[in-house]
Amino acid sequence: MTGTLLSIGHGYSARALARLLIPQGWTVIGTTRSADKAAGPDEVTETLVWPDADLAPAFDRATHLLMSAAPGEDGDPLLAAHRDLVADAAPRLQWAGYLSTTGVYGDHDGGWVDEDTPLTPSTRRGRMRVEAETAWRALAADTGLPLHIFRLAGIYGPGRGPFAKVRAGTARRIIKKGQVFSRIHVEDIAQVLAASIAQPNPGAAYNLCDDDPAPPEDVIGHAAKLLGLPLPPAEDFETAEMTPMARSFYAESKRVRNDRIKDELGVALKYPDYRAGLADLLRLEEAD
Repeated sequence: MTGTLLSIGHGYSARALARLLIPQGWTVIGTTRSADKAAGPDEVTETLVWPDADLAPAFDRATHLLMSAAPGEDGDPLLAAHRDLVADAAPRLQWAGYLSTTGVYGDHDGGWVDEDTPLTPSTRRGRMRVEAETAWRALAADTGLPLHIFRLAGIYGPGRGPFAKVRAGTARRIIKKGQVFSRIHVEDIAQVLAASIAQPNPGAAYNLCDDDPAPPEDVIGHAAKLLGLPLPPAEDFETAEMTPMARSFYAESKRVRNDRIKDELGVALKYPDYRAGLADLLRLEEAD
């Protein structure tokens, strides 16, 4: 199967999907805010600088739609600017995906959540994501848009690993009792999206995470071990100097279940835990 994917906010995760689709013969039209940030030829076949570009011709050609751009003060940026355009294209689209976040579930004191857990975000970013999900679901209900929602855990992968900070001696192990995060390698995000495209199930929501939620200090410690470097210093969360953004990530602690991507989509994770993911990242870095 091939088609034309219109990727709005063609960033890190969407580019990983494009690397799977383009060799199969897909056309991938990706938007970016500036031409100098355009992806390479293995990650996009056509680039549109948006919001300046007219998206109507791209929507006329698209068979599939992926929305990655984060919501802003006006809500979802595509719906805010082009709801009618999306609505008109809905009957022609074979698949539409919205990349959300597991932050929509809020804080569960380290407990488990799945796709049926009520959405009770405790951060502003999480609330904005719930509003965006709600807006996309409303549009799908009105137009028949074949919408799929993907709730992503913390993303890592090439260029987004902990090794640079560990090598530079700037890594810290922030300790907050009971804190756990779920995470996902970008290549596993791509394979889940590709599996969903191959097996559409409009209305479905999927958690994208690995099998091993873990305290963040464990990940930093393991990265240091792989590098043969000393364990980065431990700092208590309450007294550590952190930006408001960094501190906000510690406002919620939960373990995210991923059974649905396995049971419904048949996905076998390439990197089922951070140890496998970090080992491969290090192998890639050392091969460069």
